[in-house]
Amino acid sequence: MYCLECDCPIQKDVFNYSTKNFDVPLCRQHQTWFKKQLNKSTPEAIYLYFALKEYGVPAELEKHDGYKTVDIVIEDAKVHIEVDGGHHNYDNRQALADLRRTYYSFLDGYFTLRIPNSLIRWNLDVTTEEIVAFLKLNKKKVTKKGFSVFNLFK
Repeated sequence: MYCLECDCPIQKDVFNYSTKNFDVPLCRQHQTWFKKQLNKSTPEAIYLYFALKEYGVPAELEKHDGYKTVDIVIEDAKVHIEVDGGHHNYDNRQALADLRRTYYSFLDGYFTLRIPNSLIRWNLDVTTEEIVAFLKLNKKKVTKKGFSVFNLFK
């Protein structure tokens, strides 16, 4: 039994408590971290984050990139994942702000995936599998030195 966040071994009672209360195995330190994340992240972003972690994706939740906070970041692949509610589609100001965020991420060399909440709510497994497939195909990245290949997964 290992913590999904830091991969350290956890005792059975800690595992049972964590899976009962958080739906994922977390050590005590990361249970405290997770409680703080509940105030920062949407439930959908948290579900997707942990689903990606279960696939071994080195994801980071609620990471600030110097300009904005991104829902999920996969640094190795230079990918930002934004988990969007319906207002991102219906509010023209929000849509324009999202376009600008995507533009600035692109200038920094990041590709932005925008995932609607509904996909996570109703198709978490398929959504996660599609993102993982995208990341696996995206192993070759253009860097300042040319092309490099990296090991994305554990």
